[in-house]
Parts: sequence; C-alpha cells; structure tokens
Amino acid sequence: MSAGANEGRHRNGQSYYGHTLPAGMPYSGPLFLSQYSFCTLDPRNLRDDYVDHWQQVVAHTRINFEHCKRNPKGHGGYDLHGWGLTASDGPGGYLVSCPDNDHGVLSPTAARSSFPFLPLEAEAALRSFLSYEDGRLWSKYGFADAFAPGENWISAWHLAINQGPIVAMIENYRSGLLWRLFMGAPDVQRGLHRLGFRKARV
Repeated sequence: MSAGANEGRHRNGQSYYGHTLPAGMPYSGPLFLSQYSFCTLDPRNLRDDYVDHWQQVVAHTRINFEHCKRNPKGHGGYDLHGWGLTASDGPGGYLVSCPDNDHGVLSPTAARSSFPFLPLEAEAALRSFLSYEDGRLWSKYGFADAFAPGENWISAWHLAINQGPIVAMIENYRSGLLWRLFMGAPDVQRGLHRLGFRKARV
C-alpha cells in the first residue's frame, strides 16, 4: 500500500535494531505486509510523496531478520539462520508473528520470500530449513507452513497463500520476470501515475 494514499499517516521514521523504518507500525509488522504487496509490483525505484518503497521493504526485512538473530525473548532454535516472522499456522492455530508479537514460531515463507531484499540471509535460511531435523520440514508439497523449534512443533499444513510468494519472489530475484511483466502493462503505469507514484531518485 502506498503511504501517499493515506497522506503520510503511516510514516514512521524510527530506528529499530539500527535500521530506519520509513513507514508502518513499530518494528515493521509481519513480513507478508511487504511480500504480498510486491509479488508483482516492483518496489525498485518506486516512491510516492512520503516513502521510497524499496527502502521500506528492505528495512522491513532487515528489522525482522535482526530481531530473530538477536532473539530478545530467548526462543529456542533462533539463530543466524533461523528467522522469519509472518502470519502462519501456529501450535494453537493461526497467528500473526512479528518482532513485537513473537511467539517463537518461524515460517519458512517469510525468509524464503525475502530473496530480492536480503538474498544472502534468505539463502542461509533456506539451507538451514532443508537440514532442520534431518529434513522434517520438507515434504512433497514443499516446506511446512511453520515450525516452533523451541517446542519441537512442526505444522502439518502447507498453505498456498504462503507458498505462492516464495515462487514469485525467488523468480523476481533471479530474473525480475514477474516485476517486468506487471510493470510493463500500460494500465498499471497509468494507475501508478494517477496514484502519485514516481521513480525514486537514484
């Protein structure tokens, strides 16, 4: 969502774990807020009157990563390669995880859909997830929706809404294909112009 569409009411500007967050809630919220929005909409060089959207999504992702790396709540299994907080299945049902609502539940989609924004950290997480407990996170449907390493819990679910962004974002990182196709549509460009979006200064 464009902050400009809300006259800047969602501006933030505070620093969390050493990273300034241009807009959004404190500590940036769950990662799906950036990932779902930008599966096709290309945030590179995209800004409105209030926010550079590339800076926003990178800061959002870094704050999420840094929170899990520092692990202020001491959850079991969090470390450099165990990260990713978003909406997912949880031991007691659906929950929305984020740095200020951290229940010790990691979701592979959160880290893996971050490839365009933090590629090294996303790849490290991917390798860690593959080796977790001798491959227990992996099945013929892909990675489990979520797991709580400190509780020895792994979700039995594979949610399509969380699997989809993984494919889209890895391809955007690899080739930019979905971004290029969507942003190349004349109707999309007209809509962005009418909403007040423009290219960021490089």
